[in-house]
Amino acid sequence: MRVSYKWLQEYVDITITPAELADRLTMAGVAVEGLEEPGKEISNVVTGRIVRIEPHPNADKLVICLVDTGEPEPRQIITGATNVREGHVVPVALEGARLAGGLVIKRAKLRGVESRGMLCSGQELGLDSRTLPADQAHGIMILPSDTPLGLDIRPVLGLDDVIFELDLTPNRGDCLSMIGVAREVAALLGQPLRFPRLNLREIPGSSLEGRVRVDIAEPELCRRYVARLFTNVKVGPSPLWMQERLRAAGIRPISNVVDITNYVMLELGQPLHAFDYDKLRDGHIIVRRAHPGEVIVSLDGVERHLEPEMLVIADPGGPVAVAGVMGGLATEVTENTTTVLLESAYFHPTSIRRTSRVLGLRSESSTRFEKGIDIDGCLAAATRAACLLVEIGAGEVVAGAVDNYPSPVARKPIILRPERVGYILGTEIPREETRNLLTRLGFTVQDAGGDLLVNVPSYRVDIHLEIDLIEEVARLYGYDRVPATLPFGATTRGARTREQSLLRRLKEVLVECGLTEVVTYSFVNPSVFDRFRVPQDSPLRRVLKLQNPLSVEQSVMRTMLLPCLLEVLKRNFKRRVTSGAIFEVGRVFFPRGGEALPEERPVLAAAVMGQGAAGWNRPATPLDFYYLKGVLEVLATKLGLPGLTFEREKENPAFHPGRTARVKVQGETLGIVGELHPDVLEEYELDVRVCAFEVDLAALLALAGKPPRYRPLPRFPGVKRDIALVVSREIPAADVLRVIRRAGGKLLRSVELFDVYEGEQVREGGRSLAFSLLFQAEDRTLTDAEVAAQIGAISDALVRELGAELRK
Repeated sequence: MRVSYKWLQEYVDITITPAELADRLTMAGVAVEGLEEPGKEISNVVTGRIVRIEPHPNADKLVICLVDTGEPEPRQIITGATNVREGHVVPVALEGARLAGGLVIKRAKLRGVESRGMLCSGQELGLDSRTLPADQAHGIMILPSDTPLGLDIRPVLGLDDVIFELDLTPNRGDCLSMIGVAREVAALLGQPLRFPRLNLREIPGSSLEGRVRVDIAEPELCRRYVARLFTNVKVGPSPLWMQERLRAAGIRPISNVVDITNYVMLELGQPLHAFDYDKLRDGHIIVRRAHPGEVIVSLDGVERHLEPEMLVIADPGGPVAVAGVMGGLATEVTENTTTVLLESAYFHPTSIRRTSRVLGLRSESSTRFEKGIDIDGCLAAATRAACLLVEIGAGEVVAGAVDNYPSPVARKPIILRPERVGYILGTEIPREETRNLLTRLGFTVQDAGGDLLVNVPSYRVDIHLEIDLIEEVARLYGYDRVPATLPFGATTRGARTREQSLLRRLKEVLVECGLTEVVTYSFVNPSVFDRFRVPQDSPLRRVLKLQNPLSVEQSVMRTMLLPCLLEVLKRNFKRRVTSGAIFEVGRVFFPRGGEALPEERPVLAAAVMGQGAAGWNRPATPLDFYYLKGVLEVLATKLGLPGLTFEREKENPAFHPGRTARVKVQGETLGIVGELHPDVLEEYELDVRVCAFEVDLAALLALAGKPPRYRPLPRFPGVKRDIALVVSREIPAADVLRVIRRAGGKLLRSVELFDVYEGEQVREGGRSLAFSLLFQAEDRTLTDAEVAAQIGAISDALVRELGAELRK
């Protein structure tokens, strides 16, 4: 929001400098982002009238202008502009003048003819070309013909002003108007607020009866619609003072009728729209939702396809405007317009925001409707526009207004407890001062016993609760006046929960194992389920769809983490990073049905490809199934997960059937680990083996026990024995290890598989496994007899339970 300091002074007496006012506003919550002085660099530029134009004798594209600037003799100036004519009043830079950008004008000769100054364009005076009339955007600026000569151009064009750039919070839609900002200034400075006078002169004996009809088919989306009728309209340029104020606010002047609607919007915060009445069928306005397939050409000349949830302004023939966003080209006010229907309405903020987003249209009007406007100000804004129309002589006003207001809003008063104000703010503010501060903001305050009964004005749509009133008191009282105090009350020492501590340790372990943490989006493309070969009846396909996705690439909430990790590996692989080990701790989402929030399940996933980094004393390590299996085993050890096992998995279509296992702890399946199927890798354009795991993080943390505790080094030596056996090829080595550990008893300190052999010396369908066993006691040195007894017990168990054949 751009606010003119000179315009602001029309409504309130300002007794401090612009810089001081900016600081006061910012401290009161109306942040001033910057101050702009548009004419600061301009000097020695005056108004002048072109008396005569002659061709340049030595140049076809130059002309010689004799310009009257109020001096005794006309001034000779050469220009190449093509839009100037004899009699035009223009800005004239005299010798020694300084223009925007620091350009200094000197006497010069152009093709042998002397030039004593320069005719100025708007850009050379620091004006934004977007705020200039179309015919002057790239030529000399033409001023009204009745402009006095020899005047300093700065006050003529309003360049002797200071512009405040406001950075408003979304709740302060009331400050998107000059009156709203003036109200804040008046409250801060304790000055009275002056409202525009509404002395409307209507056509005697005229009436709207039978000429204008307004029907609201959607009262929830349009709660009020006011219409006024102007006749004998003469469309032309608006007065210079109005153009100055519009340009100061960043709006391009167009014509007197359109400029009046923009002026009132800036002044009162109420968007208006003008229709060419003669182009409306029967003068009948219908506020309804768009019909399926309806199309409208907006004022910018673009064909807009409307959707049924969009609110439109229509006549019996079809839509003539997109409500609150932009008007239609078919009913545009043009230079041939003689009768105007003015709209001043209240539209539902959410409806306007949705329509604006879908159509890709953001306008000054839609911005104000989105933030909420004063529903009680609709009629006053229409009347103010009518007063301006008559004041500048642009037309006449038909008596009366159509005011369709189906359900007038009645706001309930709010009870404010003065002691609560002091408790929240930490300082005592006298009751009368609290009343005075709220009264200065336009609130009506009455006594209600020991409390205050506050009636909130309709323009403050952001005030609903007692705490909102306390905030108003605080910002007007001054946050800098609230004394600094130490906090009081019971305090507790912060500490991580068990889950937080375990999660922190889990990430540390994974990083120590060589993996890098990544964070990916929770939104995915629905095609990931096909790319990951997820069955059609799988619960993973029950996804939560976004109502307003940015694109189809991020249109549903994920139910798996691995596709996100594959995208990371793919992105790296395409950049010739062919090795990588990554993990993510994130959430997956499943709908619960109805209006309930989705179920969020924490998941741990990892994916690796290529080889780990080699060192000077070690070769590169393949990042394969066994690497990830080892990572899970280390994780189980560090987190105290008892009974971690792996069982062969052949049913998951996303993984290689012969290189995949279920991850189980104490018999409970937590997830899956293995090599991804080649078809999946092809979908992600990965020409390398990729191994991955995904486990239920909540179940994993729930089963985690105490981490391993320090055990002192044994005082007595251990005894090592090797045992080799032949078992069926279908028996996993893990089953053999389980039997050995159980039969070995307490004296068996460790067991390791060090050889696997399948060949001619082993029976058909069998394989040889060799294990290294360490026996050790904490209180003595073991004898050969004790160790032999343990070996015998282990051998008997292997033969009995697994049908093993011991090798000599």
